Amino acid sequence: MESWYYEDYVPGEGFRTMARTVTETDVVNFIALSGICEPLFIDQEYLRRETEFTGRLVPGLLTFSIGEGLFVQTGVLQGRALAFLGMDELRFLRPVYVGDTIHVRMETKEKRHTRREDRGIVVTRLVICNQREEEVISCTLTRMLRRRPAGD
Repeated sequence: MESWYYEDYVPGEGFRTMARTVTETDVVNFIALSGICEPLFIDQEYLRRETEFTGRLVPGLLTFSIGEGLFVQTGVLQGRALAFLGMDELRFLRPVYVGDTIHVRMETKEKRHTRREDRGIVVTRLVICNQREEEVISCTLTRMLRRRPAGD
């Protein structure tokens, strides 16, 4: 996809990203980097004995990070994003397991001008889904983006 200016975002419209399978290596690297050494993510016997989960769990923040990466990889933000302003309504809806394949659906919720004419604010809803189209994470993200230069 080409980069999108502020004007290219249309409330109610969006797209779907490519998909990516979450691997054991992803989980191991994320836990080592983040320090999130919870038994849920590092102790399979604990999972088997103490929970109803049926496989190797993926930390929700890793799932979100991969989903945000899939969104960025579309290229729509390339050279247009000025700031990530915030995230609201982050919901972890279902577990993700190693071997699940996730993709993101993005929908533009709203946009507004700023005092500066070269930028605007765009609010999008991202929904991360698994291979069965089940929603696993949803959130609302607010970004500051460049506006289309005059004459473009």
